[in-house]
Amino acid sequence: MLKPNIGWDRTPEQAANTNPQVVAEVVRQCWNAGARKVIVTDVSCNDPRRCFQRSGIAEAARKEGADVILPDPARYKNVNLQGEVLHDWPVFDAFLEADKVINIPIAKHHSLTGTTLGMKNWYGILGGERRQLHQKIHESLVDLADFMRPTLSIIDCYRILIRNGPVGGNLQDVLLKKTVVAGTDPVALDAYVAKAYWNLGVSELPYLRLANRRGLGSYEFEKLHTFTKQIA
Repeated sequence: MLKPNIGWDRTPEQAANTNPQVVAEVVRQCWNAGARKVIVTDVSCNDPRRCFQRSGIAEAARKEGADVILPDPARYKNVNLQGEVLHDWPVFDAFLEADKVINIPIAKHHSLTGTTLGMKNWYGILGGERRQLHQKIHESLVDLADFMRPTLSIIDCYRILIRNGPVGGNLQDVLLKKTVVAGTDPVALDAYVAKAYWNLGVSELPYLRLANRRGLGSYEFEKLHTFTKQIA
């Protein structure tokens, strides 16, 4: 299961969704690693059909042989997330059935949390009134990260929505960095990208400290080996 951000009715150049080229490459690498099936999906904020089409992700993923699944209200299952603030929520069942989940968020500014990176991307597994989660947004991010522990996280920093996120729209808000950041510690990855592109640390992003306390990873990325790659 690949979980890009396909939340918004935006083009790749506007950097509101994960870059379709990044998604396509991850699909190829999954086949190379011996996957029997690769699924790409997300629970969009705007109309899913338009999001999947305008983002370029549906076409790119299908060309590489992935199954692209639009969110279906009939496939939400009420699940007790067993979080500190999140309890019973509808979850898209595709995420419950996957053997392995790869998180592929795009790096963006967010008006509430400062940034939306890997841990914030898990909002896209939920149905229901997700805006309610903004009341305790940092705690809910950690609850979701505790529930969804990915096999691998790959943060798309090819184009970065540096301000006016998470929806964007103005190309002047986009920086071209041609980079991906990958690893198995989702806390370290979020901390690294937030610092690298927004100069934000733990004091500005309380969810990082909360996640560290929960044992989900370390925000002290300097002590870890983090892989970054420039993309041609």
